[in-house]
Amino acid sequence: MLKIFLFVCFTVLFCPLLYAQKHSKILAGAAQYGQYLPLLKDKRVGIVVNQTSMVGDSSLPDVLMNRKVKISTIFAPEHGYKGKADAGKAIENTQDSATQVPIISLYGKHKKPTAEYTYISTLQYCMEACAANNKPIIVLDRPNPNGFYVAGQVLDTALRSFVGMQPIPIVYGMTIGEYAKMLVGEKWFEGADKCQLTVIKCTGYTHRSRYELPVAPSPNLKQTLAIYAYPSLCLFEGTVVSVGRGTDSPFLQYGCPTYKGAYNDSFMPKSNNGAEHPLYENQICYGQKIGRDKALQQKLYKGYFSIEWLIDAYNKYEPKDKFFNPFIYSLCGSKEMINQIKAGVSQKEIEAAQKPAIERFKKVRKKYLLYQDF
Repeated sequence: MLKIFLFVCFTVLFCPLLYAQKHSKILAGAAQYGQYLPLLKDKRVGIVVNQTSMVGDSSLPDVLMNRKVKISTIFAPEHGYKGKADAGKAIENTQDSATQVPIISLYGKHKKPTAEYTYISTLQYCMEACAANNKPIIVLDRPNPNGFYVAGQVLDTALRSFVGMQPIPIVYGMTIGEYAKMLVGEKWFEGADKCQLTVIKCTGYTHRSRYELPVAPSPNLKQTLAIYAYPSLCLFEGTVVSVGRGTDSPFLQYGCPTYKGAYNDSFMPKSNNGAEHPLYENQICYGQKIGRDKALQQKLYKGYFSIEWLIDAYNKYEPKDKFFNPFIYSLCGSKEMINQIKAGVSQKEIEAAQKPAIERFKKVRKKYLLYQDF
C-alpha cells in the first residue's frame, strides 16, 4: 500500500492560504506547484482545507485533482470545509458532493487525524499525528494579514487549551509555516524530533507586507478592518459583552443592553449565517462602533492591539463580578492580567508588566523567520 501523505494547507483564525489576483507580487505556497507536486507523486494525500484554500479562482482540492493528485481524505478545521459554521460549533463528518472524497472534521469528536484516517492548534495536532505515524507533512505557507507586528499577553502555559496551546502572544507576527518550524524547533509537541516537515514558502512577501484577504476566514470576519481589530475585540468573548455577531459589522463594535446611557452607539444582533441565535438576539445593545472612528482606523492599519476597550467596558459595567466568564482566561492566556483589570491597574502598567515576556518571545521568533522582518 502506498504511504499516506498528510498534506496541510492551513487557515489560522483570520489568516487564509490563498493567492489573490490583486496581490500580484505575492504568491502563496499553494501556487508554487513546482516545489510540492513532485513530492505528492504516487502518494495518497490528506489535506486540511476550508473555503479560503484557493489558488486564483479555484479551490486547492480541485487544483490538485486536476493535476492527478490522489486525494484520499479532506480534513476540515473550525467553521467546516465551507467556512459557514458558527465559531466553536462541532462539525460532523461528511462527504464532498462533487468528488465523493470523505471530509473528516477536526473540530468535533476528533481534533487530530487518527491512525485510521481553531487553526494553529489544529496544525499542532496534525503535526503530532504525522510524527506519531511516521508520515511527512507539508505546510503551504501564506501571508499573515496581522504578520507585521507582535503584541499582547504571552500565554501562561498553565492555561493551555485548544484556543491557545503554546507560550506565544495574542499577535505573534508569524506565518503558519514559520510557526510550524517553531513548534518543531522548540520541541513544543510530543514527537517533534520525528516530524518530517516541509514548508513551501510564499514569494514576494515580507513581514512589512499588508495583505487583504479576498475570502473571509470565518463568517464573522467579513472586513479587513475587523481582522485588524479582532485580536483586541476577541477578548470580549470572555465577557457579557457582544462583539456584534449577528450584525453586518461583527468585531467592529461591542456593547450590551445595560450600557444604555454609557455609550452613544447601538446595534441589534439577529440570527444569520454563522451567528445562529447570537448573544442578545433581537435586543438593542449600547456600546462603541470601532469602524466609524477614522483616527482609530489608521491605528489599526498600522498594527494596533489594545486592552483599552476591555478595561473601559469593565469599568462601566455593573455588577462587576458578572462581567467576566471563565473563557476569558483561555482567550487572554493570563489570570494575572484579569486580576489587574479588576484591581484597577492602568493599561500602561499592565502593558509594562507584559513587555519582558514579549521581548523573550521575539528573540525565539527570530530563529524561525522565513521572510524579512518588519
